[in-house]
Amino acid sequence: MKTIVTLIFALMATSVSAQSALDTICANDRKNVALFFPDPIRQAITGSAHFVFTYNREKEQHFGLLQAKPGPDSNLLTVTTDGLVYSYILRFSDSLPKLNYFIEQRESLGNESRPKEPLDQKKQDHDSIRNPISEFEANCKQLLEAPAQTIAVNRKKGIKLHLLRLSYSPSHVYMVIQISNRSSIDFELDFLNVSITNGNKKRKASFQRLRQEVLYKYKLPTTVETGKSKRLVYVLPKFVLGDNEKLMLELYEQKGNRSLVLHTTI
Repeated sequence: MKTIVTLIFALMATSVSAQSALDTICANDRKNVALFFPDPIRQAITGSAHFVFTYNREKEQHFGLLQAKPGPDSNLLTVTTDGLVYSYILRFSDSLPKLNYFIEQRESLGNESRPKEPLDQKKQDHDSIRNPISEFEANCKQLLEAPAQTIAVNRKKGIKLHLLRLSYSPSHVYMVIQISNRSSIDFELDFLNVSITNGNKKRKASFQRLRQEVLYKYKLPTTVETGKSKRLVYVLPKFVLGDNEKLMLELYEQKGNRSLVLHTTI
């Protein structure tokens, strides 16, 4: 109750005009919607139980994941470690206009006016939280050293694309991928994209492709030489496939026309 009262007083301190212009964020129960804040999240509350916003309560991080079940609109109140308060209208929707929201500091409604921490300690804490790359790198290195079995594979013109492993953390998916070149020509990588597809591609009206954001790429090669294989790891916001959804990997060559598309339901 004390937490709720604190948040209410923080909002009362903001202007009426700011509150009347709250942005709406849509969510559903089939996909995770990621919200990235300029400072780590300290507290977050949704107004209704059919909206769930998960974030790391043990180690403060910049992002949280939103899901929703059918029901009336609600709201989300979030306080970051710098004391700034953010508020958004939440709405259930089968169709999601965005899967990732990058919140800017100017969207804040005001400051909670929490007691200031000593400057040196605050800077040290923020520096350790603001840099998740070291954590990503350590986990990726460990995954590449561990044995893995192929989940799915596709081959074309001597090029093989393997999905070897998916490893889940509370907020991320680690995707171990291998590219093998059994052709007589080096394969220069143009891009490797990850998407979630929904529906039947032959019926274009019902087919949807949602490109997934890659937060970190570990050992992504520029070239896979002939006769060699390269392994890499992608780190993405956590997702779970729905009933009619598939995971799609698209691999394209930079200076040629070779390409591969790999589909899997995991």
